[in-house]
Amino acid sequence: MSQDAAPSGAGTGRKPALVLLHGGGPGVDATSNWATVRTRLAAGFRYFAPDLLGFGTQIAAGEAGDGPLQGPRAWAQARARQVLRLLDREGLESVHVLGNSAAGGAAALALMAEAPDRVERAVLMGGAGTGPLPPAVPFYDRPTEQSMRAALSRLVADEDAHAELLDSLAPLRLEQALRPGAEAAFRSMFTDVADGPSPVDLSMVRTPVLALHGACDRVSAVGVSERLADALPHGHLKVVPGAGHWIHVDRPDEFCALVEEFLST
Repeated sequence: MSQDAAPSGAGTGRKPALVLLHGGGPGVDATSNWATVRTRLAAGFRYFAPDLLGFGTQIAAGEAGDGPLQGPRAWAQARARQVLRLLDREGLESVHVLGNSAAGGAAALALMAEAPDRVERAVLMGGAGTGPLPPAVPFYDRPTEQSMRAALSRLVADEDAHAELLDSLAPLRLEQALRPGAEAAFRSMFTDVADGPSPVDLSMVRTPVLALHGACDRVSAVGVSERLADALPHGHLKVVPGAGHWIHVDRPDEFCALVEEFLST
């Protein structure tokens, strides 16, 4: 798959275009991130699910014009421009965006700030990276299949209910997390830098946004999405009962219904 390539969902026709931007955990890629909801979303949307810079097929692509990217804002801005290249290549004037957590959600916010006319509506999950940086970089201090399995288990509300999925994902995510360049890229995403791009001014984001948050999220507190929705001029919040950080895994039917309803309004 070439740089910035994005697999398109089945069907085109008059279906609205939806860009799926995956989360930012170690070893993540677009295919595994959206596996639980991809088929249903494809029924209503022409979807595009790129591997974001620094992950999957784009591990080695985290370079800015003046050197390696450093800090979450720089990565979000670079990923927003990655999405713009995708839209231009596909001839898409405007799209809906579904952004997952600190990678996809933050990229979606940067995209709406930089090119507001290109995004019609957006759904942001798990706070979209607007909460504080974690006190330590996750996973890489002890990169084993067991530690990967433990990291993934925190993303769902009840790991016993998803044991088979977590067991299958752990070795896949471990392999991808240990590819050359993956650790360096991941660590740089969490670097707290004083300079670099300015934070997105949420008060200037005019796109209608639905902030989704799992009531049982163990990664990001519900208050992060509450503050996000309050700061956005057209922000709406929906807390999903019984869901953790991976709302689309814990509550896939409810998740898809909420996304479809909001994007079709």
